[in-house]
Amino acid sequence: MIEIPEAIVVARQLEEAIQGKTISHVIAGASPHKFAFYYEDPAAYDKLLKGKKVKRCYPQAGRIEVELEDAFLSFFDGVNLRILGKEDKLPVKHQLLIEFTDETKLFATIAMYGGLHAFPFGAMEDNMYFNASRTAISPLSDEFSYEYFTSLFDEVSLKMSAKAFLATKQRIPGLGNGVLQDILLNAKIHPKRKMNTLTETERRDMFDSIKSTLSEMVKHGGRDTEKDLYGNVGGYMTKLSKNRLQAGCCICGGEIKKEAYMGGSIYYCINCQPLT
Repeated sequence: MIEIPEAIVVARQLEEAIQGKTISHVIAGASPHKFAFYYEDPAAYDKLLKGKKVKRCYPQAGRIEVELEDAFLSFFDGVNLRILGKEDKLPVKHQLLIEFTDETKLFATIAMYGGLHAFPFGAMEDNMYFNASRTAISPLSDEFSYEYFTSLFDEVSLKMSAKAFLATKQRIPGLGNGVLQDILLNAKIHPKRKMNTLTETERRDMFDSIKSTLSEMVKHGGRDTEKDLYGNVGGYMTKLSKNRLQAGCCICGGEIKKEAYMGGSIYYCINCQPLT
């Protein structure tokens, strides 16, 4: 899933790979996928994008944005992007294929579910999630201060679990179920802990962990549970994920538990993250 680290890493790679290139042909929806979400009719993507030059690529919370001359591409959730050279073999299945005039190609496939939006300027102004990502304050910016973090607390959010607080209602767009596992381990907070049970010290620990953990993930090229634009696994070794489940906690050596919670899975160390 594209979360903040992957959005940053892949957007940087895209910027280097396709900036200044002109689109010659687009195929959208060639391989039907029940949970591939397009903007309106994917059959219109070729007409919308053909002949457009790529101006820039950049991360926007948990989205990867590609700005064209008078249109945008936006990729999010379970979209896997890959770049192909002139001689590289085309994949058998794809949900989006963009060919450039130099014969290089960008293609996208979906893992579980994902968004592949192509739209003209101004077309997404009424989309809540798009606007939230556009106006979001990045946890890696100086603007994301402890004062800003605590401003996210209110009567409703304080009754939520730590997972719900971090990953729902677009409080911190781009911070999802994947990255929050290590954030909470580093802060020594159980994902089911209610926010109103946290001490001031624990709140500060959560804030510090958000910034430091995400920074480490970006520094090392994304998580080892995800791949970059070239199909390489990220260099950040996750502490809590399917990759570490049998190995035990890297901090104390204790047992790592996996549970279903809030429509997904949570991981936690039974020693480092007590549910108090």
